[in-house]
Amino acid sequence: MSLLRAAGVEMGPDRVFAHRVRRLTAVSTVALGVIWGLAFADGGPAWALALLAVGWVTMPPILHGSLDRPGLRYALVLPASAVSIGLFGMVASASEATVGGWAVMTVGVLLGGSLGMWFWYRWFPVPRSFDDPFGWPRILLIGIHIALVMAGAAAVAVHL
Repeated sequence: MSLLRAAGVEMGPDRVFAHRVRRLTAVSTVALGVIWGLAFADGGPAWALALLAVGWVTMPPILHGSLDRPGLRYALVLPASAVSIGLFGMVASASEATVGGWAVMTVGVLLGGSLGMWFWYRWFPVPRSFDDPFGWPRILLIGIHIALVMAGAAAVAVHL
């Protein structure tokens, strides 16, 4: 078994997986921009807005750069951490009307980051049923992550 396979297709130069990285680059650009816009509109604290902006500005270029240098994907921990901490700031400072949305969005982002560390970095063993990046078990978990982020964003937007 090669070291590349032991690390998983997610951290290698696989051309098929590169399409997923390109899509994630575009989605993160839009989604993190929307999240920042919602935080700004909700009057989030400056430090939380700054952390969300750091994530928004750094995640897409890191993803894009990782197409040629897959090892760069380890650097995604930095923007993901900035966004997560910024979202905790939004939960702590949000009004009664929007706090639930921020909480759901935060859970969704934390789930996505945890899945990334699990599946991409393999810091914990990945069972066979979740090993295929294009298999239904993994897609279901990613769908839950996306649904939570979108539901939280919608709840915040409706109550602004």
